[in-house]
Amino acid sequence: MSGPELFCQSRRVRRGAALTLVFAGLLVTGAATGAFPDPGQGDRKPPAGSARPATRHEDVAKAAAEAMADGKSPVEAAERAVSRSGDRWAAVYSEGEYQEFEDALDGQYTGVGLWARRERDGRIEVSRVQAGSPAAEAGVRKGDRLRSVDGADVDGRPVTDVVSLLRGDATDARAGTTVTLGLQRGTRAWRETVRRALLSTDSVSVRKAAAGITVIRVSAFTKGSGDQVRDAVRQAPAEDGIVLDLRGNSGGLVTEAVTAASAFLDGGLVATYDVHGVQRSLHAEPGGDTVRPLVALVDGGTMSAAEMLTGALQDRGRAVVLGSRTFGKGSIQMPTRLADGSVAELTVGHYRTPSGHVVDGRGITPDLEVGSGALRRAETVLSGLGDPS
Repeated sequence: MSGPELFCQSRRVRRGAALTLVFAGLLVTGAATGAFPDPGQGDRKPPAGSARPATRHEDVAKAAAEAMADGKSPVEAAERAVSRSGDRWAAVYSEGEYQEFEDALDGQYTGVGLWARRERDGRIEVSRVQAGSPAAEAGVRKGDRLRSVDGADVDGRPVTDVVSLLRGDATDARAGTTVTLGLQRGTRAWRETVRRALLSTDSVSVRKAAAGITVIRVSAFTKGSGDQVRDAVRQAPAEDGIVLDLRGNSGGLVTEAVTAASAFLDGGLVATYDVHGVQRSLHAEPGGDTVRPLVALVDGGTMSAAEMLTGALQDRGRAVVLGSRTFGKGSIQMPTRLADGSVAELTVGHYRTPSGHVVDGRGITPDLEVGSGALRRAETVLSGLGDPS
């Protein structure tokens, strides 16, 4: 298992999924980390009988306010109220945590700029170092062994725990705070103290996998990623088929996923969704490339907005989907600011694919189940889909 500092926080794996489909139309200005567009409908009232979700939000806010007035922890009180809601995607975030998620979906994160993986013997190894990051400037290299973080031994620990230490999750560490890394390269062992920084993410990457095949990998739908996908499709050689790699994509901004869908569709339905029982829909923009052969790669880490995109391409016959069943996160959360600045979220609705498929708790079944060697299989499938010209 391996992971970057972004989207791999141990305390936040479940929470990160909950944040990927945020309904922002009901949010205090500036608090949104994701968005379902709601043009001209922000003041629509829910139908009779659908008021309970709002009441749950009020219950949580009240519990937090009362705890704060009594000198107790508003976050803990909110978490207790949320746990009583029976909502599996409900979550409470400190103000710092929520700000970090907002930064992440803006294409930024606070960290030192290294990716880590755990070897079979439990050792933690640096699998990638971001260029220009504090880790890179300190001379950390891919293949270095990470032995400790701020004196805490990391051998045998889950990667998510190691990443949490690097980011300083326990103290909501901000850019400028220091962290000491215990490193080893061959027989040389040393300590390096670096300052965390606000770093930019590269959520979209493009490469040639083989003759006639362009691979577009999207690790998360951060701000601007939809346009990056569209640009990548336009710039790919005319004879190339496309592999859209969504494996491990934990979601992100819904609007960006819709823009990505627009790269491959000529308008039309991407998904339907409901909020407090009010039905709405999302549509692609016209003018996408509907000719190139397209394969979408997915796995159990494909979540939320990435599942929405996959479902749209599959249902509309635009892509052959390869891999394993996706995660199954198809619910919509509404955030509420609490008295101390923390944020509570509860589910207010769900989305469906164009054919009406419910994703939440079920995921999306690929057209072709593939385990290892998925990319090679995708290349084989693309070669049989025909020449786009």
